[in-house]
Amino acid sequence: MSVSAIVLAAGEGTRMRSSRPKPLHLICGRPMVLHVIHALEGVQPDRTAMVVGHGAERVTKKVQQLAPAWANVAFVEQVEQHGTGDATQIGLTAFPGHDVDDESTIILLPGDTPLLRPETLRELVDSHVENSNAATLLTSVVDDPSGYGRVIRKPDGQAARIVEHRDAAPEELDVKEINTSIYAFRRDLLGPALRKVTTDNAQGELYLTDVISVLSEMGHRIGVVRAPAAETQGVNDRWQLAMAERELRSRTNKGWLLNGVTMLDPRQTFIDVTVSIGRDVTLYPGTILQGSTVIGDGCDIGPDTRLVDCAVGREAVVEHTVGHDAEVGEEAVVGPYAHLPAGSAVATGETTGAFYTAPVG
Repeated sequence: MSVSAIVLAAGEGTRMRSSRPKPLHLICGRPMVLHVIHALEGVQPDRTAMVVGHGAERVTKKVQQLAPAWANVAFVEQVEQHGTGDATQIGLTAFPGHDVDDESTIILLPGDTPLLRPETLRELVDSHVENSNAATLLTSVVDDPSGYGRVIRKPDGQAARIVEHRDAAPEELDVKEINTSIYAFRRDLLGPALRKVTTDNAQGELYLTDVISVLSEMGHRIGVVRAPAAETQGVNDRWQLAMAERELRSRTNKGWLLNGVTMLDPRQTFIDVTVSIGRDVTLYPGTILQGSTVIGDGCDIGPDTRLVDCAVGREAVVEHTVGHDAEVGEEAVVGPYAHLPAGSAVATGETTGAFYTAPVG
């Protein structure tokens, strides 16, 4: 079954208190929206439509530079924000042809859920297709659902509708199963359902969530897949950004630990998702590896070392060092208290002394 995706990344993100567009805030060295795109790897979409708005030119340029080729990203702009339903209608224009008799799957997801795992989206699509659903919701259960849309179920377990917090009745506010704004839809049903949605709500906007009640009232099957709340949490401010960074850093460190890297204290080791590390590497506390840094087999890095876009050859030792866009040869010893400026190199087998600054060129 063919799968396409729409990533909604047009919001202003005012709570970030930043001139940087919200989708471009970094988490473990990668823009937030790029984490969302990488989560689609498990379903390999035929095309990914990204709906941009605030900072559209900057977001488009960065995603074009960094998005994996398999994502096939196309861009459409929501000039004025009139709700998620409106953004989805705009996103649909990125797909060729018409939706009549097209039973392919379209995944809808927000551009601010960087902790979403590829396996979860794969489960969402598989459940959607296997059960012949018109739509399938990804939901989570939380202790405090304040501010979130509540998922109201039918007696048979299917979803009946989603009610936004501000529009919910008192008994609906007690529901702890929330909408994550991540869905799978049948393409031939999504477009017609969107055309039935109105702006009769507290915000006067087109809610994508209203599509669920439209399809349900038409007698279509609406499935539900649950995911851990920690995975579906959106990022709306700097505190949530920091919490997402901590969670993703923990996942990244665990992956390297299971792949043959030693960390004396993973809580004091910071590795971007774009870094490459060989086996039998030891990382001491205070090590920060960023950008396109590559560490060869058998190296000792740290303590208190930051390397950005650096290449370190096998069996090298780098301690108490700061380096940017530099090279360290095999079996070299760098530091303590060394500086490797951009364009510098330490030769194979070379040993540096204290307070060393590598020559450039």
